[in-house]
Amino acid sequence: MQLSLAAARKNAGLTLKEASDLIGVNKSTLQKYEKDSSKIPFELLHKLSFVYQVNESLFFVGKEDDLIRTIKSKRDSMNKNSSARG
Repeated sequence: MQLSLAAARKNAGLTLKEASDLIGVNKSTLQKYEKDSSKIPFELLHKLSFVYQVNESLFFVGKEDDLIRTIKSKRDSMNKNSSARG
């Protein structure tokens, strides 16, 4: 399962301000990438991976709304499959 940048930050127990200070960007910049990481520079993703202690391949790169839609779709599909069996 992939993680959004915001979920990874929260799992690491960091606020937006703390994380942005650790990686050396403005809070608003990190917030922007948490909403849409499709154009995040690799170097920044690498820093976040180190700070959050998450493998880079586990980050969802794209718009947060797209991740939410994907998760809901998978959940709905799983619910339909379990209902069909029961």
